[in-house]
Amino acid sequence: MNSKRSMGSVILLGMLMFNVALAQKDMGYLKVDADPGRTGVFVDDKYLGPAANFRVDRKYSLAPGQHTVRLSEPRYKDFTTTVNIEAGKTTKVKQVMEKLPIPEPPYGMLKIMKGNHSKFTGVFLNDHFMGHVGEYDNSVQGQLLKAGDYQLKVVSPEGQTIHEEKISIKDNQNTVVKLK
Repeated sequence: MNSKRSMGSVILLGMLMFNVALAQKDMGYLKVDADPGRTGVFVDDKYLGPAANFRVDRKYSLAPGQHTVRLSEPRYKDFTTTVNIEAGKTTKVKQVMEKLPIPEPPYGMLKIMKGNHSKFTGVFLNDHFMGHVGEYDNSVQGQLLKAGDYQLKVVSPEGQTIHEEKISIKDNQNTVVKLK
């Protein structure tokens, strides 16, 4: 009886692996080569993550068909294009982002302690993408912002809002938000 149970487990595992392989075969892929690489990738208005990690372009699986791709980085103009994803193939988007003018100081600094969340978790202020928590979570990084009130939202690469609050930035001061 034990060998029958083991054989059944092996068959079930094989069927699951076959189904996963079929599902992956029905997917297409998007690879974005953006400068700067920390540029956020959005497909059909859903945040997926950064274009690159340690200068290596990331590859995202998507359902076949037409999709709107938006590249966003807070110090650059957003770029939007439409792509057609084909099953089993990789579609590439290459873009050098156009810099925005540097605002005049004074500034306050926003820092976010990411806790156990992915460094690719997205940071949004007033619904505008501002980068990844990995860019905010150490002693030398953060986001310089004009003084004022902002609505902070932190979104996982899976699209779940994991933190939301109103924050106040003051000139020449650090504002630190700790994620749970």
